Amino acid sequence: MSTAVEVTYAWYMRMRDLPSVDALASVVARDTELPPALVVAMARKTIDTVREALAAGEEPPDPAEELTALVASIAASRPTRVINATGVLLHTNLGRAPLPADVAADAAEISRSASNVEIDVATGKRSRRSAYLEAILPVVTGAEAGFAVNNNAGALLLALASTAGRGKVAVSRGELIEIGGSFRLPSLMEASGATLVEVGTTNRTRRSDYEAVADRVDAILKVHPSNYRIDGFREEASWEELASLATQAGIPFIADIGSGLVDASAPWLGDRDRRWLADEPGVRQTVATGANLVLFSGDKLLGGPQAGVMVGTRAEIREAMRHPIARAVRLDGASIAGLAGVLDRYATAAVLTIPFWQMAAASVDEIRDRATQVAGTNPRVTIVDAESIPGAGSVPGATIPTVAIRIEGDADSAWSALAGWDTPIIATRSDGAVLIDLRSVDPSDDRTVAAAIEGAIV
Repeated sequence: MSTAVEVTYAWYMRMRDLPSVDALASVVARDTELPPALVVAMARKTIDTVREALAAGEEPPDPAEELTALVASIAASRPTRVINATGVLLHTNLGRAPLPADVAADAAEISRSASNVEIDVATGKRSRRSAYLEAILPVVTGAEAGFAVNNNAGALLLALASTAGRGKVAVSRGELIEIGGSFRLPSLMEASGATLVEVGTTNRTRRSDYEAVADRVDAILKVHPSNYRIDGFREEASWEELASLATQAGIPFIADIGSGLVDASAPWLGDRDRRWLADEPGVRQTVATGANLVLFSGDKLLGGPQAGVMVGTRAEIREAMRHPIARAVRLDGASIAGLAGVLDRYATAAVLTIPFWQMAAASVDEIRDRATQVAGTNPRVTIVDAESIPGAGSVPGATIPTVAIRIEGDADSAWSALAGWDTPIIATRSDGAVLIDLRSVDPSDDRTVAAAIEGAIV
C-alpha cells in the first residue's frame, strides 16, 4: 500500500470512528443544566471542528473534551448574578448601576405580569408609555419636557434625526470619539442622516470655530467626552457659549453630557466626597444654559437602568417623540419602572438610597471596617490603601480613595477560585496579587466574600 493510500485510509478510519452527535451530546448533557437541544447543537459544532482539523491534516481535539469546554463556556455566558469586587463602581462588563432593591422588585413585578405600560387605568383608553417619565423628568432636571429611550446612543441618534434630519450638524473634531467595543460615535451620527461639519482641532475648539459655520448648519452638537480627557494645551467652547450662539443663529443646540450627573453641585454629598466630580457637567446646569436638547445615560451617574434620557424644550422633545426612530428605540415597561423609581429618589431628596451614590459616598473608614471583618486572619491576606473608579466612561481620570483586601500568592488561581464561587466574585489582579475592593460590594454580600476568601486561600 502506497504512502498516499495509507494516509487516506488512516484519515478515513479516524473520520469513521468519530462518535455520533447524539452519543457525544449524551456524555455532557447529564452534567449541565443547559437545554438538551442546545447541547446537541454544540455537539454538532464540535464534530464539525474535529472534521475540519482532520481534513486540514491537523491533530484534532478530543471530541468529549472539546464539547465539555464549549458547553462550560456557553453555560458561563448565561445571565447570572455576580458580586462586583473590582472597585469599579459602574462596571460596564458587570452591568453598570445596580438598582435599589425595591425598585428592582417593582421592575420584576412589571416583567412578570400585565401592567399599565400604555393604558390609562382610569378611562381604559390608550396612553403614552412615557407619560410618567414626561411628568417626573422636568421636576428632576428643570427642563420643560423630557422622555427616555433604550440608551444614550439611541438618544443621540434620535436627537440628530429629529432636529437636523438630512441637514448639517457642527461638532468639534475633539468630540468625535470612540467608545467601548470599538464603537465610533461619528458612525452613529451619520446613521441619523445628518452630515457632520467638523470644526476646530482635536485639542482646541473655540466659539469662533462654530461661528464660522453657524449660518450653514442646521444644528450645533457638543459631546462631553466622558471616557477620556485631554490635558495640557487645550481649549473648548462652553455649553453656555454654544447655547447662546445657537439661539442667535436660530438653530437647535444639542448637548450630549453623557454620564448623567443630575446636579453638578451634588448637594447630597459633602464637600470632601464630591471632589472627584470636578468638571463633570450637570443636567440641571446644562438645561439652564438654554440647550434645546440635553442627553444623558440612565445607567451611569444617574444610578438607574440602561436608558438614554432626553430633556429640553417642549418643541424639541415633541419632535423627537414623533420621529419614527423613537419607536425603534423605545423602552420596555420594566425599564420604565426602574427609571421612574430612581427618578423618584431625586424628586424626594433620597439620592443616597441609590446604590451607586451609597457606594460613592461611603467613607474610607467605613470600607476599612468592613474589610477588616471580611479579610480574616490568613497571613497572605492584608488590607492596603487603594483607589476606586467611578467607571463606565464616567468622570475619566477620577478616583475615590478606598482600601482593598490584598491576597498574595498565585493571583490567577485565587482569582479563578473567587470567580468560581457559588455567586461568582469578580476581583482584580495587580502586581501578582488579587485585590478586593468592598466599595463596589453590597454590604449584604460581605459574608459571602469572607467565606470565599477563606475557601479560596489555602
